[in-house]
Amino acid sequence: MQELILLPKPLDQLTDPEIKRKACIGKIMTYTLKSLTNTYVTKGFEWLLPVALSQSTDPLWPDPGASIEKRIEVNIYDKLVRTTASMIVHKLVGCSTVYEKLFILSPNIRIEKAERAKTGKHIYEFTQLDFEIRNANSKDIFRLVEDTLCTLIKGLKVECKAELAALHRSDLKIPKAPFKVLDRTDLEAKHGIEWEARICREITEPVWIVNIPREFYDYEDFATGRWDNYDLFMPQYGEVLSGSRREFEYEKIYEKMEREQVRKENYSIILKMAKEGRLKPTAGAGMGMERIVGYITGVEHIGECQPFPRVPGNVHEL
Repeated sequence: MQELILLPKPLDQLTDPEIKRKACIGKIMTYTLKSLTNTYVTKGFEWLLPVALSQSTDPLWPDPGASIEKRIEVNIYDKLVRTTASMIVHKLVGCSTVYEKLFILSPNIRIEKAERAKTGKHIYEFTQLDFEIRNANSKDIFRLVEDTLCTLIKGLKVECKAELAALHRSDLKIPKAPFKVLDRTDLEAKHGIEWEARICREITEPVWIVNIPREFYDYEDFATGRWDNYDLFMPQYGEVLSGSRREFEYEKIYEKMEREQVRKENYSIILKMAKEGRLKPTAGAGMGMERIVGYITGVEHIGECQPFPRVPGNVHEL
């Protein structure tokens, strides 16, 4: 089925009907960015500027959903830095020090394996709305995201009615909050390792998937083995948001880095702040802009939501 997905084309190769379609997607992306950022600013979040190069960035390990072919590293001022895979480390430091509530339109460069070109939901460069809240828990994040998305889609159906109609998405439903919560262990027991594909086909409303083994910064209860984290899945489209309550205790972070063989020298600032008691309990998430707009517009490939598509295995002039 995936082989039937047509890859998005560069702007200079679009036909007139495709240009009109691209313009509709662009209008919806603009409204989405406006609605989401307005909501976060109104709720008292500080809007931080993004970082593209950093010594410390997301390890993306041992996340079972990661499929990175290579990491981009460059030497500047006699220091080795990496392109940002996510701003999770920056969020943890920022939220523990200056900003009690923050968000960023964060660049993410993840060189996916070329075979992911036709999944329809993987690109090698994308943007997340990354946010973090001090002293928050998972339920706080659920309510925030549910309110944010319901407000967004309700507004879209009024302000972008013509664009949704042109994209055959007039039937887009305003989600009903609170969203259903499903446990990953139950899904694995029912569907096996292919639970993600099955759940995407079965659900008709957004659902939270919780308790997913992941990176060292996601909170894990050592006594029970449960993870206090979450992904938001959309019908037919899959995961559009990923987040967690965060680890902040030095001993736990250190033990998890040892267990997963994470290079501690890449996260020395996290270890130092945790050891000194300056890393605060926080919770947050990152919402993929191309994925959420992809769901809204019903595109086959989320690269259609980018003006200059970043499809795995494909490099265009722009």
